[in-house]
Amino acid sequence: MVLDLLPEYDVIILGGGLAGLCLARQLASHPGIRVLVLEKLKHPVNEAAFKVGESCAEVGSWYFDKVLDLADHIHQDQYPKYGIRFFFNRPDHEHLGRGLEMGVIKRLPSLAYQLDRGRLENYLASELSAQGIQFLDDTRVRDIQLAEEDGPHQVSFRHHDQDYVLPTRWVVDASGRTGLLKRKLGLQQSSDHEIDSVWFRIGTNLDIDDWAPFDEQRGACEKRWLSTNHMMGPGYWLWVIPLASGHTSIGIVIDPKTHSFAKIKSFERALAWLEEHEPHCATQVRRHQDQLKDFMVLRNCSYACRQSFSDKRWALTGESGFFADPLFSPGSDFIAIGNTLIDAMIRRDLKGRPIAAQSVIYENLYRTFYDNTMLIYRNQYGLFGNGRLMAFKIFWDYAIYWIFLAFFFIQGRITQITLFSRLDQELEEFVRLNERMQAFFYAWNDRWSEPVEDIFIDQGDFDYIRRLNTGLDEELNEAEFLDKFRENMSDLFAFAREMVEGATADFPELAEYLPECKDTGETKLATLFAILR
Repeated sequence: MVLDLLPEYDVIILGGGLAGLCLARQLASHPGIRVLVLEKLKHPVNEAAFKVGESCAEVGSWYFDKVLDLADHIHQDQYPKYGIRFFFNRPDHEHLGRGLEMGVIKRLPSLAYQLDRGRLENYLASELSAQGIQFLDDTRVRDIQLAEEDGPHQVSFRHHDQDYVLPTRWVVDASGRTGLLKRKLGLQQSSDHEIDSVWFRIGTNLDIDDWAPFDEQRGACEKRWLSTNHMMGPGYWLWVIPLASGHTSIGIVIDPKTHSFAKIKSFERALAWLEEHEPHCATQVRRHQDQLKDFMVLRNCSYACRQSFSDKRWALTGESGFFADPLFSPGSDFIAIGNTLIDAMIRRDLKGRPIAAQSVIYENLYRTFYDNTMLIYRNQYGLFGNGRLMAFKIFWDYAIYWIFLAFFFIQGRITQITLFSRLDQELEEFVRLNERMQAFFYAWNDRWSEPVEDIFIDQGDFDYIRRLNTGLDEELNEAEFLDKFRENMSDLFAFAREMVEGATADFPELAEYLPECKDTGETKLATLFAILR
């Protein structure tokens, strides 16, 4: 069968996974644009037992909901997310909730979702033809020849035993960890953050209340099982995520300096590891072992990229470029941000306008986003077993995310170069403060590590955290946006100051981490100190 292909394309996207399909849908808003998506897997793909990355944070959720107009699909065919719920310090293993539990009783105002990746990608692919986008599944990309000057690039591929070579103005690598263009151009780069992971799906929805009953004295907890549930321990964490297809995703992420990958690299070994470290989960998995759908392994999960965007009309998006760490679900965030920057460059180029300066600035911004995110994870796995400390770190990491990445993206400011230049000094202070605080957590951990028992912390009870989350989608003009960001920065310094001052009450030597004095208010961390002391 001869394909009905165009003689030339504006954009060929290498990979029809989540990043590539979302970019194609985003590009479809440009009238008359010619886009071809090449995907190696045959569609439709399986639901549930397909890909990891089911939990979305606020940036990715806003992107799917508002930018890509997927609200109807998400609300009808996917699950809402009731935040991330953390479990720490379970000294007797008899009851998952006997240590420290940290989550929400009611969903926070800025919404997030749990996505069955197979279900979502099938929907996105099925919609492309109606949007004027061509999608070829079961296709192997053979080669990419990049043009040296302004001429078209050439993409060679094989589809149904037929070879094709097509010219295109833009090539976007969305091939995930395969990294077709990334490898061709030698753009691989280490992230200096070594973690390994295994994950699998069970063909039923596991209810966290069956193995971690919620204390009625804590109040009624709204749909607790719909949280992204994390069990935390020294050098590792475990996720349990419900999927709307009636499955549960379970994954283990380890620091190999603390836990041997050899002990989790098969399902049987992973189950034995769970019985040692997370017996509540092991009991549930063993009970439903006959419904095991898949088992996948991945070493060296985290990595970087030397370059993501070029004025030579190529780009990398999604996992073909960067991957940080799955703890706070940033994968969809970086798809949203990367695709939006790529969309802006393609839009400008197709109008005949130069993109040389834009591509360099976007490259630097994207790298800054990644580097600041990595501060949250790098050298921090040793803290994960310390529930007292992690309660403070989690609140800090939330604040960092909501003040910077989430606020800029949801406000539609992520492509505004002049805005970033106006905030250059504040953003440098922001990065330095985050660096200082992550070092502070590391130092504090060595001094304050007693286990915590029978404590529940409702994240929604803390005004500062709730206020940051609530204000993400507030309608603001540019002047109001700048004022709000600077107000948030002032509060962030107050947050840091109160945290360090609280720690120095017990450990005076930590005073070296106090931030530089600013005219700041209070974020009322005293309550958290009172709960955890």
